Amino acid sequence: MDVLKIYTEDLKIAQAIINRDDKVTRFYLYKKCYPLFKSIYNRYYTDCVCCKEFIDEIYVLILTPSKETGRCQLEHFRGESSLVTWLKTISLFYCYKRFKIKKLKPEQEPISTNGNGGKDMFNDRKETMYGSIEIDVNNLNREDIQKLLDLMPNSSYRKLIRLRYFEQKNNEETARILGVTMGNYYNMHKRAKEQFTFYCRKEESHG
Repeated sequence: MDVLKIYTEDLKIAQAIINRDDKVTRFYLYKKCYPLFKSIYNRYYTDCVCCKEFIDEIYVLILTPSKETGRCQLEHFRGESSLVTWLKTISLFYCYKRFKIKKLKPEQEPISTNGNGGKDMFNDRKETMYGSIEIDVNNLNREDIQKLLDLMPNSSYRKLIRLRYFEQKNNEETARILGVTMGNYYNMHKRAKEQFTFYCRKEESHG
C-alpha cells in the first residue's frame, strides 16, 4: 500500500503566507518561486506588464476569501504535493482563464471625450503620494486616443485611463467601477499613467 507523502514544511510555509508573514511571503513567492513565475509569465498570456505584477496577482488570487466559504484558495492546500507544484497549477489555470476571457471579450466600447462631471481634486495628498504624472488629452482626437489605449498591454490600466481621463470620472467613481479599494486604486493609477505616457512618448518619437 502506497503511503501518501505530506509536505509538512510546505504546509508551514503556506500557513505563514496565509498569516501575512511578510518575510516568508517575499522570500518564497518573490525569490524562491520567481523562476517558476517568470517561466509562466514568458510563455503564457497574463495581461500583466511585468513578472512582479503577475506574482502580485497570483498572491491576491490565492489569498482572496471565497464568497461562498470565506476561505482562500491557499487554505485548501493540503501538502499532498509540493507548494511549488500547487502554485504552478494555480498559475497555469489563471493564465488559461485570462486568455479565454481575452478571446471572448467584445470590441472595446467607443470612448467619450465629453465629461460627465467635474474633475476632482487631482493634486490632493494621495495623488502626490502615488504619482504626479500629468496626462493632457486636450490635443488628442478620438483615433489617437484609441490607438494609444490599444497599445497598452494591460486591460485594467486601459480601462482606468479611459474612465479617469476620457470619460472624466473622478477617482472614487473610477475605483468603484473597477471594483478596487482606494488604496489599490492609487497604486494602480500610478502604474496606468506610467504605461500610458510611455506609449505617448513612444508614438511621438515615431511621429
